[in-house]
This record gives sequence, structure tokens and C-alpha cells, in this order.
Amino acid sequence: MASAKSPSSLPGKAWKLCKTVVVTALRRYQKLHVFGKAFIWFLIAFYICMALVSFPPLIGHTTLTTLCGFAYGMKGFAIAATASVVPSALVFVTLRFCFSHRLRQWSTQSDKWQALESVVRAKGLPLIILIRISPFPPWVYSNSLFASIEAVSLWQFVTATLFVLPKILLHVFIGSRMAALSDGESRRHMDTQTKVINGLLIGAGILVAIFTSWLVYTLVQKHIRELEGVPPEVDRMAAEALEEYDEGAPLLKPADEEED
Repeated sequence: MASAKSPSSLPGKAWKLCKTVVVTALRRYQKLHVFGKAFIWFLIAFYICMALVSFPPLIGHTTLTTLCGFAYGMKGFAIAATASVVPSALVFVTLRFCFSHRLRQWSTQSDKWQALESVVRAKGLPLIILIRISPFPPWVYSNSLFASIEAVSLWQFVTATLFVLPKILLHVFIGSRMAALSDGESRRHMDTQTKVINGLLIGAGILVAIFTSWLVYTLVQKHIRELEGVPPEVDRMAAEALEEYDEGAPLLKPADEEED
């Protein structure tokens, strides 16, 4: 009898556990200093902003991750990383769930999109990672792009997103160095050499970001156009579909344009 009652009591236990966690969190929040409470609300606002800029046509992901480094230094990487992976997964699920019918309808009408889907389906996760770390399409459009490709599953999308974390780390680093140079108190404790080094680090970080973005994009385009076991015409159309992400993706176009 005890074993028979156990499954039915699981929802009650789960609810009790959630209630305990919420109550404990609220009690700890009430004991926080005003600055601690302000930090909590800043995190909530930051996560909301990161979620918003993950939905097209809003932009600002790079700016927000840089500001995270500006505000918290390198410790802000954990915040920026979490606020990048979780909202992007939310966007993926939301768009895939809400526009599945529109997606299937579009796929049957676009030769380029069918070519891109067939290439992604054939090459799997390695190609998805390459496209994800490429600067084009940008972050917000990349989220919609992958949600538009039925061959991409949620776990593949999240895994590929994790490979973007080194770039996010670079943005946080640039923000942290900018903060060090912007803070008057910190600058007073720096000698000229330290200031120059920080300035050079910021410049080097920006140059590294630009160079790696160009290199990755070039390699991705070359890789897609020269895939083994895929007809050259399919390679060409798949590469063109990526280049025209802002015009061709089914979840990025207004519904009235599709009907025309």
C-alpha cells in the first residue's frame, strides 16, 4: 500500500519543496542590505533585457554583455553567459512552438531553404556549431534562423550556443578594461604604463573580435560551399540562404509578405 501511494504523493512533495524554496528565498531577500536588494533587481532587469534582445528585430546582445563586464568585471562573465544561453533557448522553443505550421509551409516553397535544411541534416552538430559561432547572421537573427530549421533540435542548438561563450568572455573582458580606465579612483592609482597597457588591451580585444569574426565567417562560407557528399548546387543554395538570412528566414518575414 505504501508503494502504491508513493507516486500520488509526488506532486504534493514537489509543491511543498517549491513552497519551501520560495519562502526561504523571500526571507533571505528581506534580510539583505539595500545594495543587495538593488543587485537582485538589477539581475532581474538584466535577464529581462537579454531575453528581449534575443527576439528579432531587437538588437543589443553584444552591448549588454560588454556592459556586464563594465559593471562587474570578469565576474560578470557568469551572469552574461547564463543570460545568453537561457534566453536564446527560450527564443528557440517559443518560435519553434508558435510558428511550426508557418515553418512547414515555407519549407515546401523555398529551394534555398530546403537546401540549407538538407545540408544541416546531413552534417549535423559540427556544421550547426560553425554557423552559430559565425558573426553572420548576428545573435538575434541566428536564434530565429535555427528555430526556422526543423533539422536542428533544442539540444543541438544549446550545445552550439555554448561554443559562443569564448566570444562573450572577450566582450566581458573589453568591458572590464573600459571600466578600469573610466573609473577616476582606479585611474589615480594607475601609472602611465598601466593606463597604456589597459588601452592596448581594449584595442587588441576589439581587433581580435573583428578578425576572428571575419575569419570564422569566411571559413563557414567556404566549408558550406565545399561539403563532401553534397551536390555543388545544393552547397551554393545553402550558402546563399545563410547570406540572405534577413530576407529568407521564414520566421523573420511578415506574414503578409509570404502571402504575396
